[in-house]
Amino acid sequence: MFNFLKKKKNETVKNLKIPQHIAFICDGNRRWAESRGLPPLMGHRAGISNFENLVDWFIARGVSTITFFIFSTENWNRSTEEVNFLMDLFYSELSKNMKHAVEKNLRYRVVGSRDKLPKKLAKLCDELEKTSAENTNGTVVFALNYGGQDEIVRAVNAAIENGEPVTKETFETFMDTGDLLPVDLMVRTSNENRISNFLLWKLAYAELLFVPEHWPDLVKSEKLWQYVLDEYTKRDRRFGGGKKKNYSGKQK
Repeated sequence: MFNFLKKKKNETVKNLKIPQHIAFICDGNRRWAESRGLPPLMGHRAGISNFENLVDWFIARGVSTITFFIFSTENWNRSTEEVNFLMDLFYSELSKNMKHAVEKNLRYRVVGSRDKLPKKLAKLCDELEKTSAENTNGTVVFALNYGGQDEIVRAVNAAIENGEPVTKETFETFMDTGDLLPVDLMVRTSNENRISNFLLWKLAYAELLFVPEHWPDLVKSEKLWQYVLDEYTKRDRRFGGGKKKNYSGKQK
């Protein structure tokens, strides 16, 4: 494990603040597999091997929304073999998520354009959302064939077609993610320090956390999950405001 995970004896995190919406960019699946001498596509399978346990762990600690960036609008540029493998994997996993949604009272959402998805996968996305729409224990979101710029452009065109001026609040009603909470914390794995066109609107005031582990390592490590929450606790979120000052002009 890396040094940032090591705590001094008796060190605790006080006054724990819990992010209501955590968004993960699930990066490094292929690199994880290659580093172990495995076929690159096996990294994608490893990346979902403990997914539901991760969701349950964060929900149990007070996180209400968790979003996973699993396939971008640019990922269609990958090989046909990899794209087909991923589409089959998504179909298989979303089928399992139907049961998870019912058992854990979770609402599932799939954001992004469904135009290019295989028909059976697009239909399953609809079914998963419909089946879990009234669940109240938390929200799990998959960003599938998703791009932040694409979402905003489609929302702009929908607003123009509607023919009325918009505010920030009404504009969100035209967005795929309009019903979701703003992102409090975005986590990206595999030493990549970019947001890569992910949730551009919802990330406006998000805290960003970049970690060296590949996604298949993070998805199965409770120690890393705790690190994510601990790191968020240390952040001072001001939302554009400064620290309060006392009468002497010194910062509190």
